[in-house]
Amino acid sequence: MRVTFIHADGKGRTEAEANAGDVLLDVAQAHMMPLEGTCEGQMACSTCHVIVAKEDFDRLPSASEEEEDMLDLAAGVRRTSRLACQIVLTGDLDGLTVHIPSESRNMQGPR
Repeated sequence: MRVTFIHADGKGRTEAEANAGDVLLDVAQAHMMPLEGTCEGQMACSTCHVIVAKEDFDRLPSASEEEEDMLDLAAGVRRTSRLACQIVLTGDLDGLTVHIPSESRNMQGPR
């Protein structure tokens, strides 16, 4: 399946191949996107915030209450914001497009 990452500058894009069952954060990090995700999926941070394209947002399952709480801590949240650590890719999400917020950071540096 295919995932498109729109870079924070709005100009660059990275097309990524992924498998069903992959977590979006892992795919992003494998393709050098600046998403930290230091909580390793334990819902203790908001450093893997992405903005899902409006046309794709309704294909995602609803965010959990914990995810909504973590999004409250993220910078640059939009109506279609989600945490990449909470998006498990399925066949229904083939062609997903997400924007990396300009407020994203990766304090760990390049991987």
